[in-house]
Amino acid sequence: MNRSPIYVAIDTPDIGRAKDIVARVRHHVGGIKLGLEFFSAHGQAGVREMAALNLPVFLDLKLHDIPNTVAKAVQALHSLQPSILTVHAAGGRAMMEDAKAAAPVGTKVVAVTVLTSLDADDLGSIGVDADPHGQVERLTLLAKEAGLDGVVCSGNEVKAAKKLWPHGFFVVPGIRPVEGDGAGDQKRMMTPRRALDQGASILVIGRPITQAADPDLAARAIEATL
Repeated sequence: MNRSPIYVAIDTPDIGRAKDIVARVRHHVGGIKLGLEFFSAHGQAGVREMAALNLPVFLDLKLHDIPNTVAKAVQALHSLQPSILTVHAAGGRAMMEDAKAAAPVGTKVVAVTVLTSLDADDLGSIGVDADPHGQVERLTLLAKEAGLDGVVCSGNEVKAAKKLWPHGFFVVPGIRPVEGDGAGDQKRMMTPRRALDQGASILVIGRPITQAADPDLAARAIEATL
């Protein structure tokens, strides 16, 4: 049976709540995403506790440093055997190459292109002379050349990214069940069905599931649209 493309984002420092959410949605998601907030609170021990729930773990640490430092950080994560691990494409080709070379066999290393919390004005304020679409295309090609497995981008750019990299692995966050619903700090969003149609490999969904009154019902409702 094929796993659901939904990875539920468990970005909470409360490990008890994290386990409770996963226990409730485990039959309607394909994996769990643990980000910086969770890792900062619980470290590798916490990741192991979550991995014991027998769902693939997407470790979303967005590593970004000089190549040697990132490679050593990836090596330090080997025992966790994450299904997916993120680095920042803005770290450059050499950094991405070293990250992939240091990763465990079977771990997909994907590069974050442009965060879904950023828009063209934000990019301009940090000196990037491109709109999000153009920057995603540029960094997607760089990640491909570096030998990574894929990229993280919003649903708005995934079709263009897939055209550049037909066999890439595309992680799409900023997913909302209803167009324009509950934006929070996201600026570039898309519905689950449309993101899949545009070329997403997996969908990262957090608050629409984790903050729902009934997370299991929310996950099932989203899965039904797919």
